[in-house]
Amino acid sequence: MWIPLLAAAGTLFAQGGTAPSARATLETKCLSCHGPAKMSGLDLRDRASALRGGSRGPAIVPGNPEASLLYQAVKREGAVKMPPGNTPLTSAEAAMIAAWIRAGAPFPSTVNRDAATWWSFRKPVRPPVPAAQAANPIDAFIAAKLRDKSLRPAPEADRRTLARRAYFDLTGLPPKPEQVDAFVNDTAPNAYEKVIDGLLESPRYGERWGRYWLDLVRYADTAGFETDHFYTTAWRYRDYVIKAFNDDKPYDVFVQEQIAADEIWPMNLDLEGTLKTPHAKAENVQRRVGTSLFTLGSFPIEYTYYGDQYRAEWQAEAIDTIGAAFLGLTMGCARCHDHKFDPISQRDYYGLTAMFAGTVEREVPLVSLFDVQTNSRNFPLLAQAQTYKQMASRARRSGMPAAERAELMRKLGEAYLQAPERYPYANVLAHEEEVPDTHVLVKGDYKTKGEKVEPGFPAALHPGPEIREPQGFLFVPRRRKALAEWLTSPENPLADRVMVNRIWQGHFGEGIVRSPNDFGRQGEAPTHPELLDWLATEFAARGRGIKKMHRLIMTSAAYKASSNGDLESMKKDPENRFLSHQNRLRLDGDAIRDSILAVAGSLNLKMGGVGIIPPLSKEEVLAARMPYLWPTNPDPAEHDRRSVYLQMKRSLTLPMLATFDAPDTATSCARRERSTVAPQALALLNSEFTAAQAAKFAARARKAAASESPDKLIDAAWRIGLGRLPSAAERATSEGYLARGGFENLCLLILNLNEFIYVD
Repeated sequence: MWIPLLAAAGTLFAQGGTAPSARATLETKCLSCHGPAKMSGLDLRDRASALRGGSRGPAIVPGNPEASLLYQAVKREGAVKMPPGNTPLTSAEAAMIAAWIRAGAPFPSTVNRDAATWWSFRKPVRPPVPAAQAANPIDAFIAAKLRDKSLRPAPEADRRTLARRAYFDLTGLPPKPEQVDAFVNDTAPNAYEKVIDGLLESPRYGERWGRYWLDLVRYADTAGFETDHFYTTAWRYRDYVIKAFNDDKPYDVFVQEQIAADEIWPMNLDLEGTLKTPHAKAENVQRRVGTSLFTLGSFPIEYTYYGDQYRAEWQAEAIDTIGAAFLGLTMGCARCHDHKFDPISQRDYYGLTAMFAGTVEREVPLVSLFDVQTNSRNFPLLAQAQTYKQMASRARRSGMPAAERAELMRKLGEAYLQAPERYPYANVLAHEEEVPDTHVLVKGDYKTKGEKVEPGFPAALHPGPEIREPQGFLFVPRRRKALAEWLTSPENPLADRVMVNRIWQGHFGEGIVRSPNDFGRQGEAPTHPELLDWLATEFAARGRGIKKMHRLIMTSAAYKASSNGDLESMKKDPENRFLSHQNRLRLDGDAIRDSILAVAGSLNLKMGGVGIIPPLSKEEVLAARMPYLWPTNPDPAEHDRRSVYLQMKRSLTLPMLATFDAPDTATSCARRERSTVAPQALALLNSEFTAAQAAKFAARARKAAASESPDKLIDAAWRIGLGRLPSAAERATSEGYLARGGFENLCLLILNLNEFIYVD
C-alpha cells in the first residue's frame, strides 16, 4: 500500500509545500512495481517490508540515504536504475526521498491516523441531549442548531397534511377519505400516534420500506447486459425482504441472515424423521433465502466462460454491495489500488473478498426431504407431457389434419394440467468442497495475481477477530459468519449510523448525511452530527428495531412541521439543511403508479409471488429489444398489483417507472432522483395506463357521489383523489372543465395535479 509512505512524505514535507510531489512520485513511480506485484521481491508498502528489501537486500538504511539501495536506484548511481525506462526522477523528487530516508524513513499508520481524525470511523458516543423544552430528544438537537443558525421553526402542519404525509411515508399509498376524516375528527390525545401504529402494522408498510431496501441492494429479476438471463427465484428474496420489514426483524439479524444465514443457522432437512419440515428448521430455511442477495447481481453470462473471471467479478460485486448498503463506503475504489481518500487499502479489499472464497450459488429445496422424494415419483406424469409435446412438434412438420392436431393439443394441455408442480426451491449461497486461495489482483485484473491474502477486516473501522481455520484437510468455512458478526458488532462505527441515516432520509427526503452511500472523505459531512450519533446509539439501545425508529422520528415536531416555513429562514437556508420546516417531496415512480391504481379503485393488494409482467403499449413493444421476452400475464387483475411486485428486467424497465426516475439496478441506489422533465407530464396526461385508470376513477367517484349533480361529482372526485374538498376557486375551475371535457377528463386532470404527485 502506498498510503503509509504518502503519509510519511506528506507529514515530513508539508511545511516545504512538496507533499503533492511526494504523493505523485510514490504513487505513480514506485508502488506499481514494488507494491502488490513485489517485483524483485521488493514491497515498499510498509516499513518492515522496505527494511527487509528484496532479492538485492534491504532497500533502506534509515538515516543514511547514500547507503540505501532505494536512493541509489532513483539517483541512478549504481547497477540498478529506477524507475525503468528513460524517465528518471527529477532532482527535487530524488531529494524528497533522500530527506525522508535521512529522517529515519518513518511509516506512520495512515489507517490509524484517518480512523482517529475522520468522524465516521470513530465509534458513536452518545452525546448529551441539549437543554430545550422538547418532549422528543430529536427536537432538542434540531432546536439547538436552529438557534445557532438564527432560523425560526415552522408551525405544525394541519391534520389532513399530516395524514397524507404519514400514509405515503410508511405505506407509499394515499389515505382513503374516511381515514383522513377519522383522524381529523379524533379528539384523543394520542390520535396521531394511533395512526402511526396502525400504518406500521399494515402489510403495506413492508412493501414500501422493502422497496427502499431492494433499491439499495440493486435487486432485479434478470442479469442485464446483452443476454439478460432470468433469475427464476429472485422474487423469493424480494418477498423475504418485505416480510422482514413487516415482522420488524432486528436490523442486525436482518444483516446477518443476508450474509451468512447458512453459516450462523445451519440446518439439514434430511435428518428429521418427520413428514413435514419442523417449524424451527423451516424458519432457518427462510433465513437462508436472505443470502439470495448475492445471487442476483448484474452480470453478463459470458463471465462464466472463465472460472477465475467469474469468481473475481462475483466477489467484487458482493463486496461493493456490502460496502455501499451496510457500511456506506465506496469499497470498489480499492479494487485496483489503495483508496485515494479513505483508509482502505487494496490488501484490505481483497481480505474482504476472501470472506467469499469457497462460497458459490446453489439451488436448494425449501421443503422436507419427503417432499423432494415424493416430487421425483411423479416423473411418469411429466414424461407424458414431454411425449405429447414431441408429437405436437412432429404434427406441425408433417401437416397432420386440423381435427387430429386439435385433439393432440387438447391431450397436451390435459397432460400439463395433470403434471405436478416442482417443489419450491431457491438460489442461495452454499460452499464449494475446497476453499481457493485469494490474491490481490494487480489493477483489478483477474489474470494478474499478486500476493496471497488471508480473510481479514479493514483495520480503520475496527480490527475484528482473527479468523483461524484448520490446515491440511477440507473444512466448512465460517468466513461469512465472521463478516456478518463484524458488520453488526457494537464496535463497528458505521453500520448503525448508516441505517438510521437511511430511515431519517425516508422521512425528510434527505439524510443527516446527504451522501447516504458515502460516509467517507468524499461524502458530505453530517448536518447534525450529535443527533446522528444519538440516533445511532438509541437504535442499538432499542434492539435495532426499525419500527421503533419510525415512531421516534415521526412523533418529533421536526417531522410534523409544515412545509411552509418562515420566509427569512428559507432565504438563509434555501436547501433546508437545518430543518426549519418539512420538505415538500415528489413521489417516486412506484408510489405514483400505485396511487393512481389506488384512487381508481383497481389496486390489487395480493402479496408475493413471481414477478408480474404488465402489458406494454404498441409503441413500447416496438421499442423493446426481444419483445417476446416480455410475456404479459394472462390475468388482467395481476396487472394492477403494486409496483414492487412487477418484474424488474434490467434491459427493459416499465416505461412509466423509467420516466419517473426508476433506479439503475446495476448498482446500489441509495436515493431515487427526482427530476422534472417533459415526458413525465406526457406520461400522466396521454398514456394508455392513466387514461384507463382515470375512467375507473370516474366510475368510482360517480358511485360515491350517488348523483349526477356537478357539485356532488366534483366533491367526490376531489375527496377520493386528494383527501379534501375543493376551494371555491378550484370548484369553479372544475365546473368549467367538467362542462367542457366531461367527468373522466376531470378525473384525469386531478391525477395530473402537482398536489397528487407531491407530498407536503
